[in-house]
Amino acid sequence: MNHLDDAISAGLERARLPGVVALIGDRDGVLYAKAFGTRGLADAEPMSVDTPFWFASMTKAVTSVAAMQLVEQERLALDEPIGGLLPELARPVVLTGFDDSGAAVTRPAKGPITLRHLLTHTSGFGYDFMNGDMLRSRGENGPAAGSRASLNAALLFDPGERWEYGVSTDWVGLAVEAATSQDLGAYFVEHVFGPLGMIHTSFVLDEARAAPLHTRLPDGRIAPIPSLAPLLNGGGYLSGGGGLSGTGGDYMRFLRMLLNGGALDGARLLREETVAMMGQNQIGDLRAGALGSVMPHMTLPFDLFPDMITGWGLGFLINPEPVPGRRAAGSLAWAGLANTHYWIDPASNRTGLLLAQTFPFGDAAVMDLMRDFETAVYALDPDAT
Repeated sequence: MNHLDDAISAGLERARLPGVVALIGDRDGVLYAKAFGTRGLADAEPMSVDTPFWFASMTKAVTSVAAMQLVEQERLALDEPIGGLLPELARPVVLTGFDDSGAAVTRPAKGPITLRHLLTHTSGFGYDFMNGDMLRSRGENGPAAGSRASLNAALLFDPGERWEYGVSTDWVGLAVEAATSQDLGAYFVEHVFGPLGMIHTSFVLDEARAAPLHTRLPDGRIAPIPSLAPLLNGGGYLSGGGGLSGTGGDYMRFLRMLLNGGALDGARLLREETVAMMGQNQIGDLRAGALGSVMPHMTLPFDLFPDMITGWGLGFLINPEPVPGRRAAGSLAWAGLANTHYWIDPASNRTGLLLAQTFPFGDAAVMDLMRDFETAVYALDPDAT
């Protein structure tokens, strides 16, 4: 696999990143797991495959699996109003504009929010660092970004009307807690992490062992960020949308479980038909996956497949067409804010994971590295793996 090592090493150098971790798996096992570079610019310790990373929005897939476990048990329903379980969502309002004082103007939503809306990001919720209207509606004296109170936002549109990436999966996590009377971390340990042997994944990040966070400066250089703590602590709740941290090996077990139709090494988390449904487009003719930005230090405008009408399943982006030399049609994917990326390709029996820890999300050099990594994966001789 020298050409794979070469592709990652060359991309790492071009991106000026200190280090990354890359993994490839199939239904039978892990085909490749390797660390490159150092943990951080100010840390000469080599990056290792067991270095913890902040998963950020890769948490969403785990929360989606938890919710679908409860759907199978009929403790949650995809198409019933979620306000019966989460009273804060019982009477949603839609942002229509701003008055002369700058205060948000709202109206009642035309219909209820459902779990399906939340899982597919068609609920109307957004992220304030991606949507200027949502940021403005919070106001200067509004709740702090990332706080529990900040989730109680006006919708940007009526449920089911559009696709907009946002805090929907945080509400899914709160629905899991309400349906089970367990906090989300305890539920994950009992029903996801424990069965899969994901012993290094949790809502608590050991910063002494974790890969430090970095940011790209305007001149292209990479600089360290002192601490992840402001991003991970003080929210007042366990974020089902972005709170998990863990190792690449742990997350690869999760990805391989999905590639295997909901089971891994004798542990079944979901029925095959449930996993199949999660991987089917749930949003009709709506287009998913295009992200805006009003805070370019956190994220750049992002669209993984700008030339496709990409869909969204129950937790994943879906490319409806094959990507030449890369993933097949019907593959699933998503990522985390600090540039952690994964894909699941059932047709080709491949799943891949690339972990970095740098802002902004969608950084061009990191995306080039991800493309080169994926291309090298599909260039492998299947008999050699």
